[in-house]
Amino acid sequence: MTAMGTGILRGHPSTMGDDYQLNTTTLIRHAARTHGDQEIVYRVPDGSWRRYTYAECYERVCRAANALGRIGVAPGDRVGVLDWNSHRHFELYWAIPGLAAVMLQLNPRLAPDDLAHVIVHSGASYLAVDETMLSVVEAIAPRLAGVKGWILLSGKGSQLEPVHDYEEMLAGEDSAVEWPVVDERSAYSACYTTGTTGSPKGVYYSHRAIYLHAMAEAAALGMTLEDCTMLITPMFHAQCWGLPQAATLTGGKVVLPGRYSAEDTAPLVTAMIEEGVTVANGAPVIFQPMLDHIRATGARPDFSRTRLLSGSTEPPLSLMRGFHEATGAEVIHAYGATETTPLVAVNRWKPALRRELGEEALWDLRRAQGLPVTGVDVVVRDESGRDQPHDGASVGEVCVRGPWITTRYHDLPGSADRFTADGYWRSGDAGTIDGNGYLKLTDRMKDVIKSGGEWISSIDMENAIVAHPDVAEAAVIGVPHPRWQERAVALVVPKPGREPTPETIRAHLAARFASWQLPETVLFPGAIARTSVGKIDKKRLRAEYRDLYREDS
Repeated sequence: MTAMGTGILRGHPSTMGDDYQLNTTTLIRHAARTHGDQEIVYRVPDGSWRRYTYAECYERVCRAANALGRIGVAPGDRVGVLDWNSHRHFELYWAIPGLAAVMLQLNPRLAPDDLAHVIVHSGASYLAVDETMLSVVEAIAPRLAGVKGWILLSGKGSQLEPVHDYEEMLAGEDSAVEWPVVDERSAYSACYTTGTTGSPKGVYYSHRAIYLHAMAEAAALGMTLEDCTMLITPMFHAQCWGLPQAATLTGGKVVLPGRYSAEDTAPLVTAMIEEGVTVANGAPVIFQPMLDHIRATGARPDFSRTRLLSGSTEPPLSLMRGFHEATGAEVIHAYGATETTPLVAVNRWKPALRRELGEEALWDLRRAQGLPVTGVDVVVRDESGRDQPHDGASVGEVCVRGPWITTRYHDLPGSADRFTADGYWRSGDAGTIDGNGYLKLTDRMKDVIKSGGEWISSIDMENAIVAHPDVAEAAVIGVPHPRWQERAVALVVPKPGREPTPETIRAHLAARFASWQLPETVLFPGAIARTSVGKIDKKRLRAEYRDLYREDS
């Protein structure tokens, strides 16, 4: 029998607890009950480290839930959080959704207008704020008429009214709580995209999606209670890529590094060594300075059990090989987006390929985004909507569907074209899938460079430039050209003390790219514009250099 209007075929009824709701709070409750003595280590603003256990954390989660309910947080309310990777932020990951409210992840690096837009558009009624971000919200507070109250996570005093002190709130509450059974299809959290076009778009993640994503991620990374997971990716960005929930699901040790910067990654490296970190996440813009620090100290830490989940942009081979050679760590290239919770694909070597391929071929395979995670359906489609063959050559738009993939944006008319009639989210990424099932992005659809009728991958060229020993960063954009339609322009940031030239960059690229693909212009701007989450801001760069080849310029 087919269920009315769903196209779902129903067989014989099961005898399982299929109505048992997948609530995220059960993950932290289970960790506290079963692995109560497991440590959670966190860094405080003065740079020192403290620790407590899952049992102690859960007690504070319960107190926080009671306190939030007392000040008026109700089911369905959106509660914004502006904080770094702190223990309080970790507690709110469980307390807010446990009340059937929605944890709204707020990116402090957004422009004030965009941050205000996210808060207003989401209908947030309460905001929890770290003291270091008070000036940000105080500046836009007059525009936030819907906010009923403010929760100060650290520090004392604020111009905001009414303001509640988080620690004082917890101190006055009971550590016992009767968690409601939340419909698993209710929103657990919300995150707004930080792309380079238009206003941020809202994605609301269900309890069910978060729960299933945690299970899939733990399986994909081989996480167990023997692991120690350090959360380097900002916790305000797509659930910190799901690692807080996956680590808690397995009952493993958690390390929260607080606030840090790419200019000083020494605390991260030190914590990895001293706490025995075996799983961590981050972007190449963070992992590269960590590797540089390790090399500069001359240390050779044993990270042979460590998996470094790398996303945001494709990690250069020099970074992946460098970490392996210096520490034994495995840098795992992964793919996802805000719309996908975010895990879609993880690059692990298949055993058969490990046996069949030579060392260089295996490393080259690491450049791919990887194998789709069990639970998601990934296809590559051409402009007519036809699925492309898995031949590693046929390029199309990457489309994804599954239980943790969004099917619409929150309150955003006119966005239906980002989704297909058969339930896929259109990523805007161009890519291929090879015969072994590995997904490889060739570019963003809008970033592909078309020169003289032929295509050039900006991603491949950027990574080739970064592999040059004198280069720290690189961006490649297509600039309008009167004869060739577009030409590639390379923007290069040298390593300190190094002085590459346009000629040395082009000579370096000549081994991998045809002569017509080489950038006609190589510039050294000193810095490359990035978005609030560290991605290269191609829209801004294209606007800045669009007149480079104008005949009258």
